[in-house]
Amino acid sequence: MQRRGFLKLFTSILGLGALGAFAYPLFRFLLPVESAAKVKSITLPKSEIPVNTTKDLMIGGTPSILVNTKEKGFLAFSKVCTHLGCLVKYDQERQIFICPCHAGIFDLEGNVVSGPPPKPLQKFAVKVEGDNLVIG
Repeated sequence: MQRRGFLKLFTSILGLGALGAFAYPLFRFLLPVESAAKVKSITLPKSEIPVNTTKDLMIGGTPSILVNTKEKGFLAFSKVCTHLGCLVKYDQERQIFICPCHAGIFDLEGNVVSGPPPKPLQKFAVKVEGDNLVIG
């Protein structure tokens, strides 16, 4: 192989490597995050979550939030935004979830109100069994 041929091949390989190093993060940025966590149920006493309060939980390895509202009762959602995986925060006054990364807004049912998230927040089943809550 001549020197010129070797340099062309070497430059092509470096160029493809640089393109791949740029394209992969861009591709991951544009794809929504999929949650692959396995949900296991957890049990909590109802007294831990009075009306109009929240409690942060880990459900099956997923950061989650349990909300107790006067109108809708107990609701449990994943805190992981469906856009890029940032953790949403609950606004008690407006009763919405806000993603701090790209201003995605979810309503109290977890549905997308505005912003870039492509899907609603993952919702967990909440059952009241006596004085306990079973989540998941």
